[in-house]
Amino acid sequence: MTEPARFDRGHTDDLMTFLAASPSPYHAVATAAERLEKAGFRQVAETDAWDGTSGGKYVLRGGAIVAWYVPEGAAPHTPFRIVGAHTDSPNLRVKPLPDSGAHGWRQVAVEIYGGPLLNSWLDRDLGLAGRLTLRDGSTRLVNVDRPLLRVPQLAIHLDRSVTADGLKLDKQRHLQPVWGLGHDVRDGDLIAFLEETAGLPAGEVTGWDLMTHSVEKPAYLGRDRELLAGPRMDNLLSVHAGTAALTAVASGASKPASIPVLAAFDHEENGSQSDTGADGPLLGNVLERSVFARGGSYEDRARAFAGTVCLSSDTGHAVHPNYAERHDPTHHPRVNGGPILKVNVNNRYATDGSGRAEFAAACEQAGVPFQSFVSNNSMPCGTTIGPITAARHGIKTVDIGVAILSMHSVRELCGADDPFLLANALTAFLER
Repeated sequence: MTEPARFDRGHTDDLMTFLAASPSPYHAVATAAERLEKAGFRQVAETDAWDGTSGGKYVLRGGAIVAWYVPEGAAPHTPFRIVGAHTDSPNLRVKPLPDSGAHGWRQVAVEIYGGPLLNSWLDRDLGLAGRLTLRDGSTRLVNVDRPLLRVPQLAIHLDRSVTADGLKLDKQRHLQPVWGLGHDVRDGDLIAFLEETAGLPAGEVTGWDLMTHSVEKPAYLGRDRELLAGPRMDNLLSVHAGTAALTAVASGASKPASIPVLAAFDHEENGSQSDTGADGPLLGNVLERSVFARGGSYEDRARAFAGTVCLSSDTGHAVHPNYAERHDPTHHPRVNGGPILKVNVNNRYATDGSGRAEFAAACEQAGVPFQSFVSNNSMPCGTTIGPITAARHGIKTVDIGVAILSMHSVRELCGADDPFLLANALTAFLER
């Protein structure tokens, strides 16, 4: 066993920078790619022929990224060790006809993406970010990172029942943000504003994938600053840790025995069924092409996949001090207690006993404590990309993550030490 991991707030400081720079999946993968480039990785296009050279490579597709490092002399049947994560978070996304309004207010028509805690989006200063598609088919990232929109809550004087019956929000009527004043709704106003913001000619944008985000920055919280509050920790916390782990292994002095991989997918929050989701062919295509580019056969591909292990890293639930009865009475993951191992015998998580041993060995090597999570039997259990990855590719998969509070809120809460502990565990896993 190596020396225990020393707490390093520098890693958490860097996570805060990563979160602030990544208001959309497209920005998240661009930020990860920039870090990979600095570590010597190079982008390869899916439309090009791939070579079998060693070194770090990555593929970008929309809001997904797959990066891998081929050690010098790696055989075609060398197995992979994969950190899986996702780049998307629940939020409000702009509709195809965004310009709306009523009663002298200009509004933006939005659709609910995933399962956000809707009340957390009320009375927040919101920015707008995402991807613009131009007439020539190219794309441009855009990020209006200032107070631009707001979903105003109804005053209590106009709904006295809220104190007795609780807040009830209609997703169509009550979640449309305001962004200005005016009696005439003019089609094209929002996109024209974004074209100007991005420095594009008028009429250049023909498609868009846009979403709102809170412009409040991540911050340490508490008397001793032992907590971290911020947006999109589900699941950019894992994307950041996976990127840090992969670059650490690629730049390390020792050659890894397997081929380390980071696979960060889009669309986990709505089922993963897309060309950039975990239920799509992206990961399998990349792994297979890596085998074949090194002169491998289908037999080599089968051997490589048979020895491959994936850690599906996603946030999980810390025990909530105000709702402890919602948790399993014997499994109470705590923040700053180290990463959690997620178990569900009905395969909502992919972990089994051998997977537990795999993760335990990585944590022991890194000197990192870990905890176990299982849902209360009376509560439905969520799921991750883990079971999808295991079933689609036939590879051993283990579900892990960091315990947080306020999952799917605009601002989530974790322990300030847990991101560093997760990154250390992922690094040890990729090195094994």
